[in-house]
Amino acid sequence: MFFSVSALIFAASATVTIVWCASMSSMGGMTMPGGWTMSMMWMRMPGQTWPGAAASFVGMWSVMMVAMMLPSLVPMLMRYRQAVVATGATSATSATNALRLGFLTVLVGIAYFLVWALFGAVVYPLGMALADVEMRQPEVSRAVPFAAGAAILIAGLLQFTAWKGRYLERCRQTPAGGRALPADAATAWRHGLRLGLHCCYSCAGPMVILLVLGMMDLRAMAVVTSAITLERFAPSAERVAGVIGAVIVAAGLFLMIQNLADLI
Repeated sequence: MFFSVSALIFAASATVTIVWCASMSSMGGMTMPGGWTMSMMWMRMPGQTWPGAAASFVGMWSVMMVAMMLPSLVPMLMRYRQAVVATGATSATSATNALRLGFLTVLVGIAYFLVWALFGAVVYPLGMALADVEMRQPEVSRAVPFAAGAAILIAGLLQFTAWKGRYLERCRQTPAGGRALPADAATAWRHGLRLGLHCCYSCAGPMVILLVLGMMDLRAMAVVTSAITLERFAPSAERVAGVIGAVIVAAGLFLMIQNLADLI
């Protein structure tokens, strides 16, 4: 039942994300000095208020995060369920207890994605402010392709840091160090928030890449999702993170060198 529901949620969120990306892509974008195109997601639609635009962005960001992060969240939810069942307070054998376990699992998931929604709420005004500067100052706009390469390079270097390794390990470890967890809503909510924070920290580099390459790019979305999921499932997470980091660093250097002439 757990895996069936997870698969349905993933399919629904992925479908909505694909439709949204196709809709945004059909609208095109604004050609900017420097030879790049600014996405329409950083522009208000005619008649749209700022709160409305922000709510629309956060809503779509949240749906997109469900599609991207759910594959790597499922094993974390499974470990949570096992830790709760280990208390003996609930089990998957009784119908009532199974419903209770399902409710607690949903709470963990809601808290987890709430953290990602708040992350999106922070990203939106920063993105809008940067877009405004780029539209007003052509010299800044011309530097964007080079700056994008630099941002990708930094994201790749983050993969080699102890900070990355620490939070990646926390995303993979058993809750409470292998001990049983209390089967109550408050513990489930706190556990979900903690998982969300750890995941945001661990995925900071890949998220930077996604924002730089464009949220509407399904290929970038698929690559970032695959990298994050691989880190969570691979037996040697640190080694996989290093390999991914090396590829990202090489891509960042390539983009910087390719666009260096525009700065001279």
